[in-house]
Amino acid sequence: MIKSVVGTNGSGTPGAVQSVADILDRELKPLIADWLARVEKEPDLTCIPLNCEERTGHLPRLLHDVTARLRLDAETKAAISQAAAHHGDLRRRQGYPVEMLIEESRLLQVCIFSRLHKNVRNLEFTKLLPDVVTIADEVDAQLKQQMQHFKAADAGLMAKLK
Repeated sequence: MIKSVVGTNGSGTPGAVQSVADILDRELKPLIADWLARVEKEPDLTCIPLNCEERTGHLPRLLHDVTARLRLDAETKAAISQAAAHHGDLRRRQGYPVEMLIEESRLLQVCIFSRLHKNVRNLEFTKLLPDVVTIADEVDAQLKQQMQHFKAADAGLMAKLK
C-alpha cells in the first residue's frame, strides 16, 4: 500500500516528494482555514466573540515555530516559543479559561495531521513518524508556554488585587 502511494501523485506518475515542514509551509492558509472552521463549530470556543484576526492571528507564528523545529537536527534543543508566550497572554486578556486554550491546541494538532493526510502522496515517508512526534512535542511545548504565561498573568492580577 505505502509503496503504491509513495512518489506518485495519484495518477501513477512520480510526484514531488516534500518534507513535512515544506508541506506545512505551503499549506499554511488552508490549515488555518481548517482550524477556524473547526473552532467555529465548537460553542465552547466561540462563546467569547472574536473577529477572524483576533481568533487566528497567532497561528502563523505558532506554525512557523513548528516548521522551524522540524528543520532542526534531532540533537538541537528547540528555542522556547515566544509566539506561544504571547498567545497565552493574549488569550488571558481576551477572557479565555484554560480549557479553551487546551481545546484550541488540540484542534491545531488535529488540523496539522489532517492537512498532512491530505498531502500523503507528497510526503517524505522515511521522516514522517519522527516528524509527527516532533509536531506533537512542539505543539505541547507551546501549550505549556501558553499556560505558564497565562498563569503568570493571573498571578500578577492577583498580586494587584491584594
